[in-house]
Amino acid sequence: MEIEALFFCFLIFIISYFLTKQLLRQNKNLPPSPSYCLPIIGHLHLFKKPIHRAFADLAHRYGPVLSMRFGSRPVVLVSSPSAAEECFTRNDIVLANRPQLLAGKHLGYNYTTLVWASYGDHWRNLRRIASTEILSSHRLQMFYSIRVKEIRSLVGRLLQASESKEFGTVEMKTMFFELTLNVMMRMIAGKPYYGEKLEECEEARKFKEIVAETFQLSGATNMVDFLPVLKWFGMSRIEKKLIILQEKRDRFLQNLIEEHRTKRPLLTSEGTSRTMIDVLLSRQEAEPEYYTDQIIRGMIQVLLSAGTDTSAGTMEWALSLLLNNPEALAKAQAEIDAYTGQNRLIEESDLAELPYLQGIVTETLRMYPAAPLIPPHESSEECTVGGFRVPYGTMLLVNIWAIQNDPKLWAEPGKFMPERFQGLGMESNLGFTMSPFGAGRRRCPGEALATRMVGLALGTLIQCFDWKRIGEEMVDMSEGAGLTMPKARPLVAKCRPRKAISHLISQCRD
Repeated sequence: MEIEALFFCFLIFIISYFLTKQLLRQNKNLPPSPSYCLPIIGHLHLFKKPIHRAFADLAHRYGPVLSMRFGSRPVVLVSSPSAAEECFTRNDIVLANRPQLLAGKHLGYNYTTLVWASYGDHWRNLRRIASTEILSSHRLQMFYSIRVKEIRSLVGRLLQASESKEFGTVEMKTMFFELTLNVMMRMIAGKPYYGEKLEECEEARKFKEIVAETFQLSGATNMVDFLPVLKWFGMSRIEKKLIILQEKRDRFLQNLIEEHRTKRPLLTSEGTSRTMIDVLLSRQEAEPEYYTDQIIRGMIQVLLSAGTDTSAGTMEWALSLLLNNPEALAKAQAEIDAYTGQNRLIEESDLAELPYLQGIVTETLRMYPAAPLIPPHESSEECTVGGFRVPYGTMLLVNIWAIQNDPKLWAEPGKFMPERFQGLGMESNLGFTMSPFGAGRRRCPGEALATRMVGLALGTLIQCFDWKRIGEEMVDMSEGAGLTMPKARPLVAKCRPRKAISHLISQCRD
């Protein structure tokens, strides 16, 4: 049996080698390709962590538009603003599909959620609901009190951690993640799932396990996506975990839906402050054949996965940058003090009047975008990018990190300089040199929520506390593995409440 298996693998290798050579002869006018495209695996051997930096090195060597093969999948890698503009303007509809990966099959309800659905009527409808009803300016303003409550609850926990010492030592990664997750869960379901008072809650415990598994598996690479031949040897280990995880998520989310369904008669009027689940259930009453419970569960999953880890990570990177650049931290603190005085805490409406704080957020998103590679697109027909042919069914990857850290486009891109965005904010016309939320019709619909959340949380922590590193060493800025580019080492920092506004900070105690 072993000899037969070896012979079979050798035969596949030889066939793949000659097929690859034949395809390379036929596929004229494709973008340049890195050397050593191996049989079967293609360019997968070039994968190195962090992947966005490895891809940036390839672009530097071979050009800003590259043709690659990830196993059996043809891929075009784009690393220039002009090519990205072509992708998301002239070719926006052609490149608006999603590749069918196992995560989309199992976690995306067979490619039917907002993130995983390909372009068409179904996706347009989901996008409209997300943009106009769930994440609209009106809806975000309705949920403003939730953001304030959770941010001030965070201030209270930090205050408690620093009460017995001059400076309290705090692990901020967990703090930021619990903050964003509680905000999203209050908006979605009307209740938080993290906090000291919730430690013994069985429902909260299950929720935490599901969240941890989701982010662990979402960042994992499933080689079956690129080498389908592996399925001949049985279902992959990651795929089995994806199926089990989705069953857990389904049960948890369906319980939330049923809980809100029983409470709906208590909603007295359309003007009542409602959760996102209530909004979706009202749509279900109007169109039950379309807005099934599965559609609702899918929308909730997208909101949780896209609206938590990304914002929490941006806050952690921003505070890390400020700790390594204390002069910038002092400048931001002085700007907030000058505008708000010492009689009130910062509010969301103040953000537009705090250009340096806005610059800090924007510079952080430039240096450490939450999605360094824009989520993959796929061509629905042949098109042209950068003068090169992109065949039907090609996966598109845009390395936004490479563009936003390109020394040809940015002066000293590795240096933290909020001043480069002074007064511009995220709404300035930077074109495709700055696209941390993606671009085109699949641009992130949660951008407004993310910028409000990050700006208010970061501004509040700068206003309320003095911050410093835990030692003389600079904060480690190494990047870890994962879709959302987490820090390799969670941020641990020291903080103490500022005496000048201690009367305001004390009001934030739980």
